[in-house]
Amino acid sequence: MYRKISAALLIIGIASVTSGCAPVIISAAGLGASAIFSHHVNGQASRTFTAPLRRVRVAVLTALKKMSIKPEATEKTELGQRITASAGGRNIEIELEVVTPSTTLMRTVARSESGLTVDSATATEITHQTETAIGRS
Repeated sequence: MYRKISAALLIIGIASVTSGCAPVIISAAGLGASAIFSHHVNGQASRTFTAPLRRVRVAVLTALKKMSIKPEATEKTELGQRITASAGGRNIEIELEVVTPSTTLMRTVARSESGLTVDSATATEITHQTETAIGRS
């Protein structure tokens, strides 16, 4: 009987102390779930692949082709490569960064032509299609 009362008091105590924290806990849980696939900041999708840069680059180009998006330019950067493309009134920029010889970070952002808005859904889909292409290679 004493255990049941102690447990009930403990639950009531925890509930009263954390009642204002429920929205924060729920939000944090939702953020954690979305981070499983990729990380979004300001409409940017990012994902780290356990694959060398050249393999990720081929997968990005395969993904863009599948989505009927034509790459416009590829340039070397200090840390890897940048691929630019455009489709449907969006300017797409994909940064590939060498983390290690067998690990590559991919950051994708799709901006409206005006540059005022970003399309995180398109950025996420390019990342997803790249992941699929890597899985097939």
